[in-house]
Parts: sequence; structure tokens; C-alpha cells
Amino acid sequence: MDGETRFVNWFRDAAPYIQAHRGRTFVIYFSGEAVADTNFSQTIHDFAVLNSLGIRLVLVHGMRPQIKQRLEAAGLESSYHKGIRVTDSASLQCVKEAAGTIRVEIEALLSMGLSNSPLTGIRTRVCTGNFITAKPLGVRDGIDFCHTGEIRRIDCQSIGEKLDHNNIIVVSPIGNSPTGEVFNLSAESLSVRIAVELVADKLIFLTEEAMPLGQPDKPIRQLTTIEAKGIFCRDHGFDEITQRHLELAVEACEAEVGRVHLINRASDGAIFEELFSRDGVGTLVSSTPFEVMRTATLQDLAGILDLITPLEKQGVLVKRGREVLETEIGRFTVIDRDGLIIGCAALYPFNTDQAGELGCIAIHDEYAGAARGTSLLEYVEKSARSLALNQMFVLTTQATHWFRERGFELAGIDSLPTEKQGLYNFSRNSKVLCKKV
Repeated sequence: MDGETRFVNWFRDAAPYIQAHRGRTFVIYFSGEAVADTNFSQTIHDFAVLNSLGIRLVLVHGMRPQIKQRLEAAGLESSYHKGIRVTDSASLQCVKEAAGTIRVEIEALLSMGLSNSPLTGIRTRVCTGNFITAKPLGVRDGIDFCHTGEIRRIDCQSIGEKLDHNNIIVVSPIGNSPTGEVFNLSAESLSVRIAVELVADKLIFLTEEAMPLGQPDKPIRQLTTIEAKGIFCRDHGFDEITQRHLELAVEACEAEVGRVHLINRASDGAIFEELFSRDGVGTLVSSTPFEVMRTATLQDLAGILDLITPLEKQGVLVKRGREVLETEIGRFTVIDRDGLIIGCAALYPFNTDQAGELGCIAIHDEYAGAARGTSLLEYVEKSARSLALNQMFVLTTQATHWFRERGFELAGIDSLPTEKQGLYNFSRNSKVLCKKV
């Protein structure tokens, strides 16, 4: 496949996501290391492109390396307790300097209109402000955290009003108190709190770390909150920061943030690949599964037809008209992967004989791995048992071995229900296989 064809296919696949994301609120966290990277301008330009597509953006930046650099220049040492910076008066000055410098840099990059930049012809408005009210973290374990604080309140009304006017909101991890004090905050925790209070559709962590690996050493692409909690109970060898991000992702999802994405920022354009493709390149955490198996509805008809029509043309499946499928739709089970139907199967019960016919089993070519066909078969078998059926049978011309490997046995036509025997198509000469359920 040449580059032009790949682009056309990608753009077609991205179109539904462009439409789905328009008008949605995304909160994006990125670290101070990202700010210091020589490619930071490209990252900011990517944010501007998202904004131009109608996505409401709140950007929360970190600044640890920038604070450290200023402390070292002043001959001061960074002080931490349990991973939290102790911000004394001298450190606070460095914190304020770092925040101010980063804000100005982000605003400048978002204002670029050079003909060779992604912002050509785009007027991007940036808004910062005193959105965060904070309070002192206080004394913990005998340690006075001084000007390190925690969030007291977020002015979501003001943020929402600015977003309504297509502003990109930039939030530094600094909060002010009603008494006029300034507090240094955790940028990651701040991004979670903003996403929760705005009821954001997505919270995105642009990480410095590689994506968490599962077994056998493959990136974990999707996790439900329950699965993520299960990971916490086992030793997966995640680094401390990855573990922290996963914990924050669970916290956000359980507080009704739609989805949380962990994306390694080192890959150019990774945020586009994650947001505008079905499988993405990061790790998605959500309260509900990204891929579900369920009973089909009429809205799934087009997806089912896309799966079975090629197989009907090849003679693998018996041709069914659209009208027939509409009347039989309740017989179908589908695998729904974020709105794309990637698998289907139908169960036709013959109650008098306590038997059920398995038909129209199909899996999308791009998702033929991961034992989805087997999982679909097991799901249908469970449905058959719930209908008090004792046996399932299938007629196939090309998948005999696949079914035999899954417990079906070759049988004669006379083993079929009487009604089905009368409908048997001798010209197809399909093999009959049966299985007790």
C-alpha cells in the first residue's frame, strides 16, 4: 500500500472521531521535561490543531526540571518528602519564575502564524487566570511543607465560559489563597481535579515513560478500572510514575471522567494516532470496556452486513437479504469495538428439539487474532444454555476443523431438527457438526 492510499484510508477512518470529538472537553497534562524538549513547539502545534477541530482544551503543565534548574542556579537544594516538594520561601520564588516563563513560552508558540507551521491561518486564543484556589498542605510526618499546597476550589464557571469562546486554557500548577498567599501544587493531581470538576470527556497524560507492558511484553492498550486495580494488586514491575498515572486514571474514571489516555509523547504525532484511530498507540483506561460483546440492535445492521457480505460472495455463508437480517437482528450477538462491529454470530433456536443453530459467525480481518472467534462462540453457547437448549449445531463448507477444535463433532443430516432437515441445501453439501451445551 503506497503512502497516498494509507493517508486516504487513515483520513476516512479518522472522520468519525473528528466528528465525535468536536465540542468535547479534553484536559491534557504534560511534564516539565516536555516543555524543555527541543520538539516542544511541535507538541504545542498539535494542541492548536486539536483546538482548530473544535476540541475544548485545558492544558496543565508540569515544571519540576525548570524549578530544579533555578534552585541550582541559586545554590539551593530541592527538598522532597514522600515524593512531594517542600516549598520554602526561596523555593517559591523559583516556582513562580518557572511558571511565568512556561506560560509565556506556551502563549508565544500558540501565537505563531508562520507559513511553514501548522498554525498558518489559524487564530488561536490562549487564556490563563487565577482559576485555582489553594490551601497549605501543612505539616505531615513532622515536615512543614511551607508553600506546598493542595487544591481548595476550581473556578469551573470561568474556565467553561472561556472554553465556550474557543479559548485554549493554560493552567500552571499554582494556586492562590483568599489571604493572598501562593502555593505550589502537583500538576498531575491538578489535571485530575480539573477534569473531574469539568466532567471532561477525556483526561490525557502525555508521559515520559514507555507504555505499561502486559503479557507477553506487549503494550497494554485498554484497561477497565477494575482491571487496573487488579494490576495494582500484582507485581507488574511498573515504574513509580507509571503506577502513579494509572492510579490517577482510575481515580478520574471513578469520578465520571469519560476516558483517560496515557500516551508516550516521544512518538511524533502520537496524540493524533491515539485520538483519531480505533486502536490507538497509548493505554486507555475507562470505567466500561472498550470492546464489548452484546446483543445486536438495528443500529448494528450496517456493521453486520460489512462483515458477512464478503463471506456471502465467497460462498462461505448463505446469502441473507437486508430485510431478513432486520427481522432476525435479535438473534445476533456482536463484538462492538468502540462503535465498530468487528464480530458477529447468530443463534436460531429450535425449541421443540431443544437445539440451536449457530450461523453467520464472522470476525473482522483486522481483528482476527486474540481468540475473538472462540470468545464469541463461548458467549453464544452461554446464551443457548440460558434458553434451555441442550445442543448446538452448525452447517459449514470451509470451517470444519475450526469447529472440531472447539468441541463440535461431525454428524449426519438426520441429527438435525426435523424442520431444519427439510431446509437442508444439498447443492451446498455443507458439513453438519454438533455439540452438547
